[in-house]
Amino acid sequence: MNVKGKEDLQKLKSKNNDQKSLTSPLPLVLKVGRYLPTLILLGLAVHLILPQIASFEESLQVIRTMALWAVLLAAFAQILSYIGTGYLLYSVVAIVNQNLSVLMGAMINLAATSMGMVAGGTLGNAAATYRWVRKSGVSAEGSGLAGTLPTIFNNAILTILAVAGIIYLMLVHELSSLQFFTFLLILVLMGLGLAAVSWGKHHRDRFTSAAVSIASSFAHLLKNPYTTDATEALVSRMFAALDTLDNGGWKRPLLGATLSTGFDMLTLYFFFIAAGHPVKLSVLFVGYGLPLLFGKMAFLIPGGVGVVESTMAALYTGLGVPGPITVVVILGYRMFSFWIPTLIGFPIAFYLQKK
Repeated sequence: MNVKGKEDLQKLKSKNNDQKSLTSPLPLVLKVGRYLPTLILLGLAVHLILPQIASFEESLQVIRTMALWAVLLAAFAQILSYIGTGYLLYSVVAIVNQNLSVLMGAMINLAATSMGMVAGGTLGNAAATYRWVRKSGVSAEGSGLAGTLPTIFNNAILTILAVAGIIYLMLVHELSSLQFFTFLLILVLMGLGLAAVSWGKHHRDRFTSAAVSIASSFAHLLKNPYTTDATEALVSRMFAALDTLDNGGWKRPLLGATLSTGFDMLTLYFFFIAAGHPVKLSVLFVGYGLPLLFGKMAFLIPGGVGVVESTMAALYTGLGVPGPITVVVILGYRMFSFWIPTLIGFPIAFYLQKK
């Protein structure tokens, strides 16, 4: 067989392997089986550590006296939050005149978030979203936007809330020197990241080369196999998404991200009401934005488990919320906004993979 014949045969085998990976749920099962025990242990550790803030008896008393109607409203608000996420995906693909139902968008988001928990974090989430949106009949361009724009909008809103929270803490003198410099460092790093992306829009080849070099270094450090295709595709989709925003396609996606974040925050607020300790909106914002942003930045920890809970507890107790109420509210909120959706997302992922 000549050289060209061998190359054609290798391409055919590679194509068949790619098709099998898209249709077979086995790789997902293996990844879930590998990482899920660690995730569960982290969650159990958080549930064991947080109650040390207050006595067990006091926390149980808060649970016994919680208003059931407010807990049900918290659950309803979380459902609306995922509907908002579904609308976000719907509005993103509508930018390029493609169609994706709000329900399918919500299902894909749940499934992709769960897969990102056990494989690749934000990058795994984006890749899974792209794959399932693409399999739903949306063009490659629309699927690329669906895998990129939601993260941009959601993180932008969390950043705004986090900055507002830092300013509020400074005004009420509840920010220690260590916290101030930590938050300042994070904001500087985020500013440098935005500056790098802005520069990359005008020097795309050089930015892509730098991204490939950084990703390759991380893969080598973690002793993982690495190919440049995934990084190059991700950078390309990111710039395509930014070009879309420049052309004015940001209004409806921003509304979807706002609805998703707003109802998620409302879930937390209803838990405060259920615990008999409604808080001011300023206090709610401070304890919401910063911890979730920290959780996203702790990309080596699945879902920011432990980071989100401990940061929330420190902020709310520092702002005068009693310890037992803080524990119950945070655990209830994370149960509704993180654990239950994550567990629901796995069977949805297997369904979408088979479909």
